[in-house]
Amino acid sequence: MPIYEYKCLDCNESFEKLVLKKDELIQCPKCKGNNVERIMSAFAFKSGDNFTPSTGSSSCST
Repeated sequence: MPIYEYKCLDCNESFEKLVLKKDELIQCPKCKGNNVERIMSAFAFKSGDNFTPSTGSSSCST
């Protein structure tokens, strides 16, 4: 059961939702509207004692 991040297109509220079913109707917790879109969530990972937030860019050279 993944947690997705959504943005309401009516009131601009951003929120997270635990999605139980793929076709579940998502409702904005602020305005109760259904005009929402799933947005790309930020990614972060922790290794050892250091916390490194992802910047979304790759440092791999080709």
